[in-house]
Amino acid sequence: MKTLLDYVSTVTDIRQEKKIRHKMMDIIILVFFAMLANADDWVEMEVFGKEHEGFLRNYLELPNGIPSHDTIQRVFAMVPSEFLGNFQKRWNEMLSSNEGEKIKKLLAIDGKTQRGNGNKNQKANHIVSAVDDKGFCLGQKRVEEKTNEIKAIPDLLDELNIKGTIITTDAMGTQTEIVKKIRQKQADYVLALKGNQGSLLEDVRLYFSSEEFLGKSVYKETVEKARGKIEKREYWQTDDITWLSQKKEWKGLKTLILTRNTISGREGEKKIEERYFISSLPLGIEEIARAVRGHWMVESYHWHLDVTFREDGNHTLEKQASYNLNIVRKLSLNILKLIEVGSKALSLKKKRYAIGTNPEKHLKLIMEL
Repeated sequence: MKTLLDYVSTVTDIRQEKKIRHKMMDIIILVFFAMLANADDWVEMEVFGKEHEGFLRNYLELPNGIPSHDTIQRVFAMVPSEFLGNFQKRWNEMLSSNEGEKIKKLLAIDGKTQRGNGNKNQKANHIVSAVDDKGFCLGQKRVEEKTNEIKAIPDLLDELNIKGTIITTDAMGTQTEIVKKIRQKQADYVLALKGNQGSLLEDVRLYFSSEEFLGKSVYKETVEKARGKIEKREYWQTDDITWLSQKKEWKGLKTLILTRNTISGREGEKKIEERYFISSLPLGIEEIARAVRGHWMVESYHWHLDVTFREDGNHTLEKQASYNLNIVRKLSLNILKLIEVGSKALSLKKKRYAIGTNPEKHLKLIMEL
Protein backbone atom coordinates (compact mmCIF):
# COMPACT_ATOMS: atom_id res chain seq x y z
CA MET A 1 0.00 0.00 0.00
CA LYS A 2 2.85 2.40 0.74
CA THR A 3 4.14 1.89 -2.81
CA LEU A 4 0.75 2.83 -4.16
CA LEU A 5 0.53 5.91 -1.97
CA ASP A 6 3.93 6.97 -3.23
CA TYR A 7 2.42 6.78 -6.70
CA VAL A 8 -0.46 9.07 -5.67
CA SER A 9 2.10 11.73 -4.71
CA THR A 10 3.05 11.99 -8.41
CA VAL A 11 -0.37 13.29 -9.49
CA THR A 12 -0.17 16.39 -11.70
CA ASP A 13 -2.12 19.27 -10.16
CA ILE A 14 -3.31 21.74 -12.81
CA ARG A 15 -4.45 24.37 -10.31
CA GLN A 16 -2.59 27.66 -9.88
CA GLU A 17 0.07 26.94 -7.29
CA LYS A 18 -0.35 30.20 -5.35
CA LYS A 19 -4.05 29.48 -4.80
CA ILE A 20 -3.63 25.91 -3.59
CA ARG A 21 -4.55 25.41 0.08
CA HIS A 22 -5.20 21.66 -0.01
CA LYS A 23 -2.96 19.20 -1.82
CA MET A 24 -4.58 17.04 -4.50
CA MET A 25 -2.81 13.91 -3.25
CA ASP A 26 -4.22 14.55 0.24
CA ILE A 27 -7.74 14.76 -1.16
CA ILE A 28 -7.35 11.55 -3.20
CA ILE A 29 -6.21 9.60 -0.14
CA LEU A 30 -8.82 11.24 2.09
CA VAL A 31 -11.57 10.10 -0.31
CA PHE A 32 -10.02 6.61 -0.48
CA PHE A 33 -9.76 6.23 3.30
CA ALA A 34 -13.23 7.69 3.89
CA MET A 35 -14.70 5.35 1.27
CA LEU A 36 -13.26 2.31 3.03
CA ALA A 37 -14.56 3.65 6.35
CA ASN A 38 -18.21 3.72 5.19
CA ALA A 39 -18.46 7.34 3.97
CA ASP A 40 -20.60 7.63 0.84
CA ASP A 41 -20.95 11.34 0.04
CA TRP A 42 -18.83 14.47 0.22
CA VAL A 43 -20.25 15.70 3.54
CA GLU A 44 -19.57 12.32 5.17
CA MET A 45 -16.01 12.46 3.82
CA GLU A 46 -15.48 15.88 5.38
CA VAL A 47 -16.91 14.64 8.70
CA PHE A 48 -14.66 11.57 8.57
CA GLY A 49 -11.62 13.76 7.93
CA LYS A 50 -12.34 16.15 10.79
CA GLU A 51 -13.08 13.35 13.25
CA HIS A 52 -9.84 11.53 12.43
CA GLU A 53 -7.52 14.37 11.42
CA GLY A 54 -4.81 13.38 13.88
CA PHE A 55 -4.65 9.84 12.49
CA LEU A 56 -4.76 11.04 8.88
CA ARG A 57 -1.71 13.25 9.44
CA ASN A 58 0.33 10.03 9.64
CA TYR A 59 -0.22 9.72 5.88
CA LEU A 60 -1.31 13.16 4.63
CA GLU A 61 0.31 16.59 4.86
CA LEU A 62 -2.93 18.58 5.36
CA PRO A 63 -1.20 22.01 5.43
CA ASN A 64 -4.51 23.76 6.08
CA GLY A 65 -6.42 21.00 7.83
CA ILE A 66 -9.35 19.08 6.40
CA PRO A 67 -10.97 20.76 3.38
CA SER A 68 -14.72 21.43 3.18
CA HIS A 69 -16.93 18.98 1.35
CA ASP A 70 -17.33 21.45 -1.53
CA THR A 71 -13.55 21.67 -1.90
CA ILE A 72 -13.16 17.90 -1.72
CA GLN A 73 -15.64 17.45 -4.56
CA ARG A 74 -14.26 20.31 -6.67
CA VAL A 75 -10.64 19.16 -6.44
CA PHE A 76 -11.51 15.47 -6.84
CA ALA A 77 -13.28 16.34 -10.09
CA MET A 78 -9.96 17.72 -11.39
CA VAL A 79 -8.07 14.46 -10.81
CA PRO A 80 -7.41 12.82 -14.21
CA SER A 81 -9.40 9.60 -14.43
CA GLU A 82 -6.46 8.04 -16.29
CA PHE A 83 -4.31 8.65 -13.21
CA LEU A 84 -6.79 6.89 -10.92
CA GLY A 85 -7.10 4.09 -13.46
CA ASN A 86 -3.33 3.59 -13.35
CA PHE A 87 -3.52 3.60 -9.55
CA GLN A 88 -6.08 0.80 -9.81
CA LYS A 89 -4.00 -1.02 -12.44
CA ARG A 90 -0.87 -0.97 -10.26
CA TRP A 91 -2.84 -2.48 -7.40
CA ASN A 92 -4.21 -5.21 -9.67
CA GLU A 93 -0.73 -5.99 -10.99
CA MET A 94 0.49 -6.49 -7.44
CA LEU A 95 -2.30 -9.04 -6.94
CA SER A 96 -1.78 -10.87 -10.22
CA SER A 97 -0.02 -14.20 -9.85
CA ASN A 98 -1.98 -16.34 -12.32
CA GLU A 99 0.38 -16.47 -15.29
CA GLY A 100 1.55 -19.98 -14.53
CA GLU A 101 -1.90 -21.46 -14.13
CA LYS A 102 -3.18 -23.93 -16.72
CA ILE A 103 -6.79 -22.83 -16.36
CA LYS A 104 -7.78 -19.93 -18.61
CA LYS A 105 -8.70 -16.74 -16.80
CA LEU A 106 -12.21 -15.38 -17.37
CA LEU A 107 -12.83 -11.69 -17.97
CA ALA A 108 -16.46 -10.57 -17.96
CA ILE A 109 -17.31 -7.22 -19.55
CA ASP A 110 -20.55 -5.39 -18.88
CA GLY A 111 -21.90 -1.89 -18.27
CA LYS A 112 -23.65 -0.16 -15.38
CA THR A 113 -25.38 3.21 -15.28
CA GLN A 114 -24.61 5.61 -12.39
CA ARG A 115 -28.23 6.51 -11.83
CA GLY A 116 -27.50 9.25 -9.29
CA ASN A 117 -25.44 11.10 -11.90
CA GLY A 118 -28.41 11.82 -14.17
CA ASN A 119 -31.36 14.17 -14.05
CA LYS A 120 -33.75 15.82 -16.50
CA ASN A 121 -30.91 17.97 -17.82
CA GLN A 122 -28.24 15.34 -18.42
CA LYS A 123 -27.78 11.64 -19.09
CA ALA A 124 -26.12 9.62 -16.37
CA ASN A 125 -22.64 8.16 -16.77
CA HIS A 126 -22.66 4.60 -18.12
CA ILE A 127 -19.50 2.72 -17.14
CA VAL A 128 -18.24 -0.41 -18.87
CA SER A 129 -16.15 -2.57 -16.52
CA ALA A 130 -13.97 -5.66 -16.89
CA VAL A 131 -14.18 -8.04 -13.92
CA ASP A 132 -12.15 -11.25 -13.60
CA ASP A 133 -13.33 -14.60 -12.24
CA LYS A 134 -11.93 -13.80 -8.78
CA GLY A 135 -14.18 -10.77 -8.56
CA PHE A 136 -11.62 -8.01 -9.13
CA CYS A 137 -12.31 -5.11 -11.47
CA LEU A 138 -9.33 -4.66 -13.80
CA GLY A 139 -10.46 -1.56 -15.65
CA GLN A 140 -13.36 0.55 -16.88
CA LYS A 141 -14.45 3.08 -19.50
CA ARG A 142 -17.04 5.83 -19.18
CA VAL A 143 -19.63 6.50 -21.89
CA GLU A 144 -22.76 8.64 -22.03
CA GLU A 145 -25.29 5.86 -22.53
CA LYS A 146 -25.60 2.09 -22.82
CA THR A 147 -25.60 1.99 -26.63
CA ASN A 148 -22.07 3.42 -26.60
CA GLU A 149 -20.77 0.22 -24.96
CA ILE A 150 -19.99 -0.99 -28.47
CA LYS A 151 -17.39 1.79 -28.85
CA ALA A 152 -16.06 1.52 -25.29
CA ILE A 153 -15.35 -2.22 -25.23
CA PRO A 154 -12.53 -2.18 -27.85
CA ASP A 155 -10.89 0.77 -26.07
CA LEU A 156 -11.10 -1.07 -22.77
CA LEU A 157 -9.64 -4.24 -24.30
CA ASP A 158 -6.73 -2.20 -25.68
CA GLU A 159 -5.85 -1.08 -22.15
CA LEU A 160 -5.84 -4.59 -20.69
CA ASN A 161 -3.53 -7.56 -21.08
CA ILE A 162 -6.09 -10.14 -22.19
CA LYS A 163 -3.75 -12.64 -23.85
CA GLY A 164 -4.83 -16.19 -22.98
CA THR A 165 -8.09 -15.12 -21.32
CA ILE A 166 -11.71 -15.93 -22.17
CA ILE A 167 -13.77 -12.77 -22.74
CA THR A 168 -17.50 -12.86 -22.00
CA THR A 169 -20.06 -10.15 -22.72
CA ASP A 170 -23.80 -9.81 -22.96
CA ALA A 171 -25.36 -9.50 -26.42
CA MET A 172 -24.53 -5.79 -26.65
CA GLY A 173 -20.86 -6.72 -26.99
CA THR A 174 -21.41 -9.38 -29.64
CA GLN A 175 -20.06 -7.39 -32.57
CA THR A 176 -17.76 -8.51 -35.38
CA GLU A 177 -15.26 -5.70 -34.70
CA ILE A 178 -15.10 -6.59 -31.00
CA VAL A 179 -14.49 -10.23 -31.93
CA LYS A 180 -11.63 -9.13 -34.21
CA LYS A 181 -10.09 -7.13 -31.37
CA ILE A 182 -10.33 -10.10 -28.99
CA ARG A 183 -8.64 -12.44 -31.45
CA GLN A 184 -5.97 -9.90 -32.40
CA LYS A 185 -5.03 -9.75 -28.72
CA GLN A 186 -4.80 -13.56 -28.60
CA ALA A 187 -7.81 -14.12 -26.37
CA ASP A 188 -10.89 -16.32 -26.75
CA TYR A 189 -14.55 -15.38 -26.46
CA VAL A 190 -17.91 -16.71 -25.34
CA LEU A 191 -20.49 -14.13 -26.44
CA ALA A 192 -24.24 -14.09 -25.94
CA LEU A 193 -26.64 -13.86 -28.88
CA LYS A 194 -29.80 -11.79 -29.07
CA GLY A 195 -31.69 -10.13 -31.88
CA ASN A 196 -29.07 -7.47 -32.61
CA GLN A 197 -26.92 -9.72 -34.87
CA GLY A 198 -29.29 -9.93 -37.83
CA SER A 199 -30.31 -13.49 -38.72
CA LEU A 200 -27.52 -15.13 -36.69
CA LEU A 201 -29.63 -15.75 -33.60
CA GLU A 202 -32.51 -17.19 -35.60
CA ASP A 203 -30.19 -19.47 -37.60
CA VAL A 204 -28.55 -20.79 -34.41
CA ARG A 205 -31.92 -21.25 -32.73
CA LEU A 206 -33.29 -23.21 -35.69
CA TYR A 207 -30.22 -25.44 -35.68
CA PHE A 208 -30.61 -26.29 -32.00
CA SER A 209 -34.37 -26.86 -32.42
CA SER A 210 -33.65 -29.82 -34.70
CA GLU A 211 -32.69 -33.13 -33.12
CA GLU A 212 -29.74 -33.67 -35.45
CA PHE A 213 -27.49 -31.48 -33.29
CA LEU A 214 -27.68 -34.01 -30.42
CA GLY A 215 -25.34 -36.41 -32.17
CA LYS A 216 -22.91 -33.62 -33.01
CA SER A 217 -22.57 -31.95 -29.63
CA VAL A 218 -21.17 -32.42 -26.14
CA TYR A 219 -23.42 -32.07 -23.10
CA LYS A 220 -23.25 -31.19 -19.41
CA GLU A 221 -25.94 -31.01 -16.74
CA THR A 222 -25.91 -29.66 -13.18
CA VAL A 223 -28.69 -29.62 -10.58
CA GLU A 224 -28.76 -27.23 -7.63
CA LYS A 225 -31.22 -26.75 -4.78
CA ALA A 226 -31.74 -23.34 -3.21
CA ARG A 227 -34.61 -21.59 -1.38
CA GLY A 228 -37.05 -24.38 -2.00
CA LYS A 229 -36.41 -24.47 -5.73
CA ILE A 230 -34.51 -26.86 -7.96
CA GLU A 231 -32.48 -25.40 -10.80
CA LYS A 232 -31.28 -27.66 -13.59
CA ARG A 233 -28.65 -26.17 -15.90
CA GLU A 234 -28.00 -27.86 -19.24
CA TYR A 235 -25.23 -27.00 -21.70
CA TRP A 236 -24.77 -28.16 -25.30
CA GLN A 237 -21.76 -27.24 -27.43
CA THR A 238 -21.18 -28.15 -31.08
CA ASP A 239 -18.43 -27.53 -33.62
CA ASP A 240 -20.80 -28.38 -36.49
CA ILE A 241 -20.77 -24.92 -38.10
CA THR A 242 -20.09 -25.67 -41.77
CA TRP A 243 -23.71 -24.81 -42.54
CA LEU A 244 -23.51 -21.35 -40.93
CA SER A 245 -23.39 -18.74 -43.71
CA GLN A 246 -22.10 -15.99 -41.40
CA LYS A 247 -19.21 -17.98 -39.89
CA LYS A 248 -16.52 -16.05 -41.79
CA GLU A 249 -17.78 -12.76 -40.34
CA TRP A 250 -16.89 -13.88 -36.81
CA LYS A 251 -13.13 -14.22 -36.54
CA GLY A 252 -12.01 -17.46 -34.92
CA LEU A 253 -15.54 -18.86 -34.54
CA LYS A 254 -15.35 -22.57 -33.69
CA THR A 255 -18.40 -23.57 -31.69
CA LEU A 256 -22.03 -22.75 -30.91
CA ILE A 257 -23.63 -23.15 -27.49
CA LEU A 258 -27.14 -23.66 -26.17
CA THR A 259 -27.89 -23.36 -22.45
CA ARG A 260 -31.20 -24.25 -20.83
CA ASN A 261 -32.05 -23.35 -17.24
CA THR A 262 -35.09 -25.07 -15.77
CA ILE A 263 -36.29 -23.82 -12.38
CA SER A 264 -38.88 -25.97 -10.60
CA GLY A 265 -40.81 -24.64 -7.62
CA ARG A 266 -42.39 -26.43 -4.68
CA GLU A 267 -45.85 -26.23 -6.24
CA GLY A 268 -44.70 -27.91 -9.45
CA GLU A 269 -44.41 -24.70 -11.50
CA LYS A 270 -41.54 -24.51 -13.96
CA LYS A 271 -39.65 -21.67 -15.60
CA ILE A 272 -37.44 -22.45 -18.60
CA GLU A 273 -34.90 -20.07 -20.11
CA GLU A 274 -32.81 -20.83 -23.18
CA ARG A 275 -29.78 -18.79 -24.28
CA TYR A 276 -27.43 -19.04 -27.23
CA PHE A 277 -23.73 -18.19 -27.57
CA ILE A 278 -20.93 -18.17 -30.11
CA SER A 279 -17.36 -19.05 -29.12
CA SER A 280 -13.80 -19.29 -30.38
CA LEU A 281 -13.19 -22.19 -27.99
CA PRO A 282 -12.97 -25.75 -29.33
CA LEU A 283 -15.15 -28.53 -27.94
CA GLY A 284 -14.81 -28.64 -24.17
CA ILE A 285 -18.08 -28.40 -22.30
CA GLU A 286 -16.55 -27.90 -18.84
CA GLU A 287 -14.76 -24.75 -20.02
CA ILE A 288 -17.90 -23.48 -21.70
CA ALA A 289 -20.04 -24.05 -18.60
CA ARG A 290 -17.45 -22.24 -16.48
CA ALA A 291 -17.43 -19.26 -18.86
CA VAL A 292 -21.22 -18.97 -19.07
CA ARG A 293 -21.63 -19.23 -15.29
CA GLY A 294 -18.63 -16.99 -14.69
CA HIS A 295 -20.20 -14.01 -16.44
CA TRP A 296 -22.41 -13.46 -13.39
CA MET A 297 -19.28 -12.17 -11.59
CA VAL A 298 -19.54 -8.76 -13.26
CA GLU A 299 -23.23 -8.57 -12.35
CA SER A 300 -22.34 -9.45 -8.76
CA TYR A 301 -19.69 -6.71 -8.82
CA HIS A 302 -22.24 -4.14 -9.95
CA TRP A 303 -24.60 -5.33 -7.22
CA HIS A 304 -21.89 -4.66 -4.63
CA LEU A 305 -21.38 -1.13 -5.93
CA ASP A 306 -25.04 -0.46 -5.16
CA VAL A 307 -25.48 -2.49 -1.98
CA THR A 308 -22.04 -2.21 -0.33
CA PHE A 309 -21.27 1.34 -1.50
CA ARG A 310 -24.76 2.71 -2.27
CA GLU A 311 -23.56 4.08 -5.61
CA ASP A 312 -26.99 4.79 -7.05
CA GLY A 313 -27.83 6.80 -3.93
CA ASN A 314 -24.93 9.19 -4.54
CA HIS A 315 -26.25 12.21 -6.50
CA THR A 316 -22.96 13.73 -7.63
CA LEU A 317 -23.89 15.39 -10.93
CA GLU A 318 -20.41 16.52 -11.95
CA LYS A 319 -19.48 13.76 -14.38
CA GLN A 320 -15.74 13.57 -13.78
CA ALA A 321 -16.16 13.54 -10.00
CA SER A 322 -18.82 10.84 -10.26
CA TYR A 323 -16.66 8.69 -12.53
CA ASN A 324 -13.62 9.14 -10.27
CA LEU A 325 -15.73 8.01 -7.30
CA ASN A 326 -16.66 4.88 -9.26
CA ILE A 327 -12.98 4.04 -9.73
CA VAL A 328 -12.19 4.54 -6.03
CA ARG A 329 -15.20 2.44 -5.04
CA LYS A 330 -13.85 -0.39 -7.20
CA LEU A 331 -10.38 -0.11 -5.69
CA SER A 332 -11.94 -0.14 -2.22
CA LEU A 333 -14.11 -3.13 -3.14
CA ASN A 334 -11.05 -5.02 -4.37
CA ILE A 335 -9.33 -4.36 -1.04
CA LEU A 336 -12.37 -5.41 1.00
CA LYS A 337 -12.34 -8.76 -0.81
CA LEU A 338 -8.79 -9.39 0.40
CA ILE A 339 -8.85 -8.36 4.05
CA GLU A 340 -10.41 -9.80 7.18
CA VAL A 341 -11.88 -7.43 9.74
CA GLY A 342 -12.13 -8.86 13.24
CA SER A 343 -12.31 -12.54 14.17
CA LYS A 344 -15.55 -13.39 12.34
CA ALA A 345 -16.17 -13.73 8.63
CA LEU A 346 -18.12 -10.67 7.52
CA SER A 347 -19.88 -9.62 4.33
CA LEU A 348 -18.20 -6.85 2.35
CA LYS A 349 -20.85 -4.40 3.52
CA LYS A 350 -20.25 -5.29 7.17
CA LYS A 351 -16.46 -5.14 6.70
CA ARG A 352 -16.88 -1.58 5.55
CA TYR A 353 -19.11 -0.78 8.52
CA ALA A 354 -16.56 -2.32 10.89
CA ILE A 355 -13.74 -0.21 9.42
CA GLY A 356 -15.89 2.87 9.99
CA THR A 357 -16.30 2.04 13.69
CA ASN A 358 -12.54 2.04 14.27
CA PRO A 359 -10.72 3.45 11.23
CA GLU A 360 -7.50 4.12 13.12
CA LYS A 361 -7.10 0.41 13.84
CA HIS A 362 -8.31 -1.05 10.55
CA LEU A 363 -6.86 1.48 8.12
CA LYS A 364 -3.48 1.12 9.84
CA LEU A 365 -3.61 -2.63 9.17
CA ILE A 366 -4.62 -2.02 5.54
CA MET A 367 -1.71 0.36 5.12
CA GLU A 368 0.62 -2.40 6.28
CA LEU A 369 -0.47 -4.76 3.50
